[in-house]
Amino acid sequence: MGRIPDATINEIRNRVDIVDLVGRYVQLKKAGRNFKGLCPFHDEKTPSFNVSSDKQIFHCFGCQVGGDVVGFLMRHENLTFPEAVRTLARECGVEVPEEHGDAAERGISEQVHEANEIAQRTYVDALASAEGEAARAYLAKRGLSGDDVRELGIGFAPDRWDTVARALAARKVGGDLGAKAGLLAERQGGSGHYDRLRGRVTFPIYDVRRRIVGFGGRALGADQEPKYLNTPESPVFRKRESFYGFPWALEAIRRSDRAIVCEGYFDRIALHRAGLGEGLATCGTALTREHARNLKRRTQTVVMLFDGDAAGTKAMERALEVLLPEGLRLRAAVLPDGMDPDDFLARHGADALRAVIDGAPDALELVMGRAAAFDRASPVAKAEAVARVVPLLDAVASPVERRAYVRRFALHMGCGEDEVLAELHERRRREHAVPEDERPAVRARRRGPADRHTAILCEALLRNPTLATDDVRAGIERGLEPGPWRALALALADASRAGHVDAEGEIDLFRVERDLGEEESQLLRELTTGDALVDANAAPERVVADVLDWFARQRAAAERRETTRRLELGGDAAAQLIAEKQRQLEERRARLRAQAPAARGVAR
Repeated sequence: MGRIPDATINEIRNRVDIVDLVGRYVQLKKAGRNFKGLCPFHDEKTPSFNVSSDKQIFHCFGCQVGGDVVGFLMRHENLTFPEAVRTLARECGVEVPEEHGDAAERGISEQVHEANEIAQRTYVDALASAEGEAARAYLAKRGLSGDDVRELGIGFAPDRWDTVARALAARKVGGDLGAKAGLLAERQGGSGHYDRLRGRVTFPIYDVRRRIVGFGGRALGADQEPKYLNTPESPVFRKRESFYGFPWALEAIRRSDRAIVCEGYFDRIALHRAGLGEGLATCGTALTREHARNLKRRTQTVVMLFDGDAAGTKAMERALEVLLPEGLRLRAAVLPDGMDPDDFLARHGADALRAVIDGAPDALELVMGRAAAFDRASPVAKAEAVARVVPLLDAVASPVERRAYVRRFALHMGCGEDEVLAELHERRRREHAVPEDERPAVRARRRGPADRHTAILCEALLRNPTLATDDVRAGIERGLEPGPWRALALALADASRAGHVDAEGEIDLFRVERDLGEEESQLLRELTTGDALVDANAAPERVVADVLDWFARQRAAAERRETTRRLELGGDAAAQLIAEKQRQLEERRARLRAQAPAARGVAR
């Protein structure tokens, strides 16, 4: 496949707003001229991930990852450069010149997404056909209107072996690719492929960019097992991080500053029908650490909505073990015994379901109260209750919050705080539960006065490319020590000569960065996404002159120190220095003599 033209890439960069793109994955907050959030590429508790709306780039000051909209999508979705460009192009309506080439050259992710789209159209058409009558009746019985079905993209997989297999073949999609997508399974003996989902209502599972990554299927037959069946994991479907309900929940999550997590497709649909668009459901797995991180990037508050039975209670406690270490504010919506959200909505209505969600109590507080409600008269029973809750206390991220919960749990149990703490410490001793710092080992960049002055110079040149005169460039070459900062300063000084300044007089960062090494690129992103170093009221030409003067003085001082050192050494070093100074003096006199006749000629 040929190279994508630079003009096409630039048009995509101009049309796709990086704040909007990153905001789908990361909860961003305005911070001065930029936006800040928790980095999606490494674990952190304090935001160091900056996004520049002005420059349309991102940079993390923790792990040093950065780039533009294409680079963000490549890293976050594990896409190749062409895949990321084409994905963004589809979103913003830019046509990418298609090169002739073998389909095998295309990224497997793109092919799987296309196969999933074919399957989705097949399922939707089947639901609308005569063959889908029973499925339509089932959905109506569950309270779904035709509008609900269309909006959610619900379909139907006929109880035949080759519905999707034939649809894929008709579009020249091979059975092997259908199997990679999880839509088909290979027949015994390798004699072809058959549909995985048959005789089921289908639910498309989307990622945050509205691409179908997989499907869930609910059995229609009473004797059909299992009741729910998902397509298996594929190059684009990772159940440990996927939610049913993306991407429609994202805006509701931003608006309400909370996410509601439930267990099943119909539970999430019940929330949707009740006007709670921030609902998400896991896809056939318990909550995982990847799910927790996915949630934390978008909100600090999670309401857990599980069935009101013993299994639902256990699921909630398992979820707490996963979510608490991420420092999320967790609430638990409790439904009456034996009811799931869908049942509750049908019996009590949308207002009642919203009231349960809005009034959800602190989840850990609820678990502690339930544990204390058991018979505490027996020492064994009390010990079992403490042992049940202590792992959750240990999972609380904040030491201050953990101690507060310990005090409250001791009150619930009618025991001393020191007894709970003793059990907590014993658990840690047994399991070697030393708090782990899983952040990548990031080498802190050393910052000295020279680095700071160079950063100020670079920022001034970045904002004012016309200041990069020949004298300024010569001052950079004379005064700055070789290294990444000097290379960046020279690249900015040469931006105009290299044609990297646009019609509005702005430096094109992407063109400049293309000629830089990785460390210089990191420094450039830090400059454009970090806090301003140059006073907005200062004259930029004065700033540049002052910085170069500072470097000149530093260089002169270093030369004086070196001269003193060599003179103090005496012997050959001192003699050599004196001879060198004498030679420099004679060369200067010779230059002056050569210039004198020319000067007299001009005078005459």
